[in-house]
Amino acid sequence: MKHDEILRASKTDRRAPVALWLLDRELRRVIRTGVLEVRLPDGETRRYGMGSSAISIAIRDWPTLRRIAIHPDLALGETWMEGGLTVEKGDLYGLIALCLENCRNARLPMLWRVRDRLRMTLRRFTMYNPIPRSRRNVAHHYDLGDGLYDLFLDPERQYSCAYFETSEESLEIAQVQKMRHISAKLRVLPGQKVLDIGSGWGGLGRYLARVTDAQVTGVTLSVDQQKYATDRARRDGLDDRLRFDLRDYRHQTGRFDRIVSVGMFEHVGVGHYSAYFSKLADLLDANGVALVHTIGSACPPRAPDPWISKYVFPGGYVPSLSEIVPEVERAGLVIADIEVLRLHYAETLKAWRERFMAHRSEAAALYDERFCRMWEFYLASCEAGFRHNFLVVFQIQLAHRLDAVPMTRDYMEATKRQLPHSSRGRNADTVKSNARREDWVAAE
Repeated sequence: MKHDEILRASKTDRRAPVALWLLDRELRRVIRTGVLEVRLPDGETRRYGMGSSAISIAIRDWPTLRRIAIHPDLALGETWMEGGLTVEKGDLYGLIALCLENCRNARLPMLWRVRDRLRMTLRRFTMYNPIPRSRRNVAHHYDLGDGLYDLFLDPERQYSCAYFETSEESLEIAQVQKMRHISAKLRVLPGQKVLDIGSGWGGLGRYLARVTDAQVTGVTLSVDQQKYATDRARRDGLDDRLRFDLRDYRHQTGRFDRIVSVGMFEHVGVGHYSAYFSKLADLLDANGVALVHTIGSACPPRAPDPWISKYVFPGGYVPSLSEIVPEVERAGLVIADIEVLRLHYAETLKAWRERFMAHRSEAAALYDERFCRMWEFYLASCEAGFRHNFLVVFQIQLAHRLDAVPMTRDYMEATKRQLPHSSRGRNADTVKSNARREDWVAAE
């Protein structure tokens, strides 16, 4: 570093030269693909990487630079929320995608690796989720008021990965496709008892009750979600076969022909996987079928993201398949099918982010500017994670018996063709419930 640079920095913060040296060294080591331009607090601009297209950022002051240099995986989001870091060319998503794409192929600095190992060591403590803590964690994210989620979710409030059969499909269509896909895998028959663990705003439960004539029970820890889902079931005339209870899955009793859990397993906590699958095994009928739909990592187990854990999903964790399968086996369950959805969530998050940004002023009126910047960072970083950081979605089908479902996957598509493309009801050409039951029995 030049002598005059040190003098300029030292006038503001005597520790700035060290932080600037550290940040400069690490960015030169990591940024290889694409270009990152950084405007420093004194007005100087430094360029990292190679190419013509660049993302340009500005760092407001030396304390902000120091925070980013020392703890980038937490400080990048925090300083964005506070306005200490701004994007002058490109956008926030482009910045995060550039960082993740380059970090994926680089050997990270020793300080970052030590911090990751420490978080891995402490993860069972940070993800210890007894029922009272689980309830608080859920309220932190899901009980934020109906107004926020109406800004960017589809009308059925599906807050999980959609299923895009083509790139031209709208979010609304893709979310119905997700529900059809799950319903087909479960092979829900009329009159069967279905348990939805982590039922959210009830969209999947409403779909299953409406199109399969099953008796559906949803459980959630969110007060707002349970109230909304119950009211919707009543308004839609489904309350004779659909109910939503404010209950932790660990307190659920009874036996069910089908169990589904979408977007809930991420909140269980790695130390509770054994209890989760044991409880699922207890609740599932001997001839039953269950499906767990969860965000997962295509990499070996790694530490939770510190910014997401602090601001968005406290107590949450993205598991690797190697952490799930042993607990399934110990619970005495059979894995009947595993499907990996790769870029579907990236497309879902892109749609959510675009919708949120289109209604950003409305969100600011509901909350404030800092909240909007936090939510934008959350959606952008998650989308980039599914494109550049090996995040995927696992759909794991479970049973007690090897013959709980037909021998080949053909039945899934055959079943799906008989399910409606609309969340509001059956297609005109959809066969009646009894005929559907006969077709499925014959397929076995």
